[in-house]
Amino acid sequence: MTLTEQVLSQVPGNPLEGLRRLDKLWQSLREGTLPVPDVVQESNQPIEVEWDVVICGGTLGVLIGAGLVQRGWRVALIERGILRGREQEWNISRKELQSFIRLELLTEEELERAIATEYNPARVSFLDGPEIWVRDILNLGVDPVFLLETLKQRFLSEGGHLFEQTPFEGAVIHPSGVVVKAGEQEFKTRLVLDAMGHFSAIVQQARQGKKPDAVCLVVGSCATGFPENETGDLIVSFTPLQNQCQYFWEAFPARDGRTTYLFTYLDAHPDRPSLENLFEDYLRLLPGYQTVSLEQLQFKRALFGFFPCYRQSPLKPRWNRILPIGDSSGSQSPLSFGGFGAMVRHLERLTEGIHEALQSDVLNRNALALLQPYQPNLAVTWLFQRAMSVRVDQKIAPNQINQLLASVFRQMEQLGDPVLRPFLQDVVQFPALFQTLVKTSLVQPGMVFKIIPQVGLSTLLEWVMHYSNLAAYTGLSPLGQVLRSWSDRLSPVQKYYIRRWADAWKYGAGNDYLE
Repeated sequence: MTLTEQVLSQVPGNPLEGLRRLDKLWQSLREGTLPVPDVVQESNQPIEVEWDVVICGGTLGVLIGAGLVQRGWRVALIERGILRGREQEWNISRKELQSFIRLELLTEEELERAIATEYNPARVSFLDGPEIWVRDILNLGVDPVFLLETLKQRFLSEGGHLFEQTPFEGAVIHPSGVVVKAGEQEFKTRLVLDAMGHFSAIVQQARQGKKPDAVCLVVGSCATGFPENETGDLIVSFTPLQNQCQYFWEAFPARDGRTTYLFTYLDAHPDRPSLENLFEDYLRLLPGYQTVSLEQLQFKRALFGFFPCYRQSPLKPRWNRILPIGDSSGSQSPLSFGGFGAMVRHLERLTEGIHEALQSDVLNRNALALLQPYQPNLAVTWLFQRAMSVRVDQKIAPNQINQLLASVFRQMEQLGDPVLRPFLQDVVQFPALFQTLVKTSLVQPGMVFKIIPQVGLSTLLEWVMHYSNLAAYTGLSPLGQVLRSWSDRLSPVQKYYIRRWADAWKYGAGNDYLE
């Protein structure tokens, strides 16, 4: 019996079966055998709509839904199961949670009750490199059960309609609306929001079976029995390359133990390891990482998943009246897992933008595409992702990635909080990136030249384009804010377009970052 089988057999809920079920999906993705769904069709027949918005996927869809019903829209939220949060806490920073206050989705008291844990400081460390400690970054653990229940009740009290145990089956797009088929019911709506995640059938059809350009594999657990430790780890590596993977770790205090993750960046090559094999490495290395034997630990939960990333992201709408949001849109960078944090970052922008799209009735695919715009500050991180991974057939020094990251983070720490803190929250800004590149190139020129053959010339040239666009968006962002305030004088349609361009420049430059 493997370590994974031994440990997971002790955890309630049969996680071993869930791990192997997910592994089959991961294998199909690597082998390119995932079927392409045909769930979206089109018709020229007119229909009478009954809803303004139908949101498919309730777990994170309720965040948008609650904001839209407050603005008076008729919203139906369909969920394939029961809308309830999992026990696993969501880590985020306090300032990011203020979106819920500004949107009036939570009171200050409710927000505090939603915070299950809070810790400080957090560590960044790489093999043979210095330890860097930061405060107030991903240092809160939000209770998904309380948060989603509170938002669900607000959604219902404001007039929203929730349909649980109602799995999405398909959609037919008509000139005046969309007929959504779900759970043997039909919903006729002006707009569909797809919040069903990375493997939404709508997204799979839109991407037509294309393999992801990169994948982040994650395994972990929540357990008790660790030595007393009220600090966290944002990203730590203490081993060289293994199995053509660089392993990274995260750790957070949780309400019922300590959560630890192992994650790695790779491509979807058929020879990549299974999640079960990665879990075996996680359990093998965990004692050295946390200075504890497995026999001392009482495992409460097992955590595992994989997150595909595409260079063509965020995903542009393929059809009129259907907009992917959250993980469905791929609006996270290839360095982040997406999910709750990525959704919260764009919550205010999307709530306002969807509200104005409905007001001005601009629901065609080109207009909706402005709600998921190109963001150069996310696109530039593809180079970082490639520098933190290695191809199956590639040979590099076993500790090259650790040395690079240790050097880069050392330079960012020396440049100060305005450079280091946004990057640790998945926000890249041109001034910070420029300073880091110049300083690293001067201090470690040899290390920089090693990167070129690792990432490839084509990746580097593409990155230069995104880097240039990041500079341009940084220059345009202040202009966008001027145009935004001036747009109140325009018609609703003109106002919609002006504000979406202003948002694109602001978010694309990383100027949405709040400190």
